[in-house]
Amino acid sequence: MSINKKILGLTTAGMLAAVLSGQAMAHGDVVPQSVDVTGLKMLGDEWLETNPYTPDYENHKLAVEIGASAYTQNCARCHGLDAISGGIAPDLRYLESGIEGDEWFKYRVINGAVRDGRVYMPKMADTLSQEALWAIRAYLETRTTDE
Repeated sequence: MSINKKILGLTTAGMLAAVLSGQAMAHGDVVPQSVDVTGLKMLGDEWLETNPYTPDYENHKLAVEIGASAYTQNCARCHGLDAISGGIAPDLRYLESGIEGDEWFKYRVINGAVRDGRVYMPKMADTLSQEALWAIRAYLETRTTDE
């Protein structure tokens, strides 16, 4: 193999590695997709302390369906399909149920996560409605595991 082909091969490999490493570190660069929350109770601008779309909610099944779709479009890239993380971001199946989990979820979607100036999770509440985010939480509660 000629020196030029070796250099080209090394350059190509280096560029590929740079692109892939950039993607692995690219938490928070996802453009949020809009979520149609038609049929859910409208919650207003003031954030509720707990998820209103619990199993007692009359349209819980619809909330879970909307949440599953919204999660797949907006969260799965980092947190994994069906909320099963591949290690890039927290595995949301282990998020506590009830008020404790709601509290953490609300804090994280409002504030995002930034470490050392890097966005690991965007402030999802800046672009998705409270209804869409609580619907995602309703979906996540169906994925909870104790394993």
